[in-house]
Amino acid sequence: VQLVESGGGLVQPGGSLRLSCAASGFTFSRDAMSWYRQAPGKERELVARITSSSSSIYYVNSVKGRFTISRDNAKNTLYLQMNSLKPEDTAVYYCNTQPPRYGYWGQGTQVTVSS
Repeated sequence: VQLVESGGGLVQPGGSLRLSCAASGFTFSRDAMSWYRQAPGKERELVARITSSSSSIYYVNSVKGRFTISRDNAKNTLYLQMNSLKPEDTAVYYCNTQPPRYGYWGQGTQVTVSS
């Protein structure tokens, strides 16, 4: 099993980034998936989740209206479009199944929002 996150970087407040998560080694199309993030000194938190068919989506209140989760089951890839980024969005972003499977955590991708 492998989950590889990419697309992070340094962006100014108000900017945008698109994260990708390439999945392999399990049946991606059958699993609900989520994006999580962990800021320095804080616990990892759920940011957004999407069902296997994309029929149901959830966002944590702090990102509603700014982030969009999506998936392409044909490409085994999960996405997170992040707009209107704020300094408090700074964190390492991870993808995993929902609920998360311990052995599936990848290295994550760093998102830094700063002027």
